[in-house]
Amino acid sequence: MTGKEGGHVDHTAAQATPHAGAVNPDALEVAPGTAHERLEGWIPELASEDELRGALEKAFDYRGDVTITRKDGSKIEGYLFDRRTGGSLRESVVRIYPKNSNDKISVSYAEIGALEFSGRDTAAGKSWEAWMKRYAEKKAAGEKDLSLHPEPLE
Repeated sequence: MTGKEGGHVDHTAAQATPHAGAVNPDALEVAPGTAHERLEGWIPELASEDELRGALEKAFDYRGDVTITRKDGSKIEGYLFDRRTGGSLRESVVRIYPKNSNDKISVSYAEIGALEFSGRDTAAGKSWEAWMKRYAEKKAAGEKDLSLHPEPLE
């Protein structure tokens, strides 16, 4: 195939633009990095609906266990892996994997009396900068094995 059907551009034509439709990488929007809060051990104040919703959004992004205390006093500790927001607290739910079970439990926002970021944040300190700092410290100390290994989770 030749011509336009074959993807060829007539560069001699006045309207021809090389790489028409190509994206200029310098013009792409670049989002700033996310600043991670230290949430380990935090017990947020849940006085209003907005505070509850905000705390549960943070719990969804948290990479550790949380403890949900229901208004009836029962507690569930585990990993919050899903949330579905609705128009009201009763229509909104979080889903959690309990710490010592393979079940998935759904809890309505309306049932939640308290929330605690109770588990260790397994993503804390895992940035490239932290890795490079540890590497430089090992190198400066004269260590021969400069490989860095992950920390145990428990």
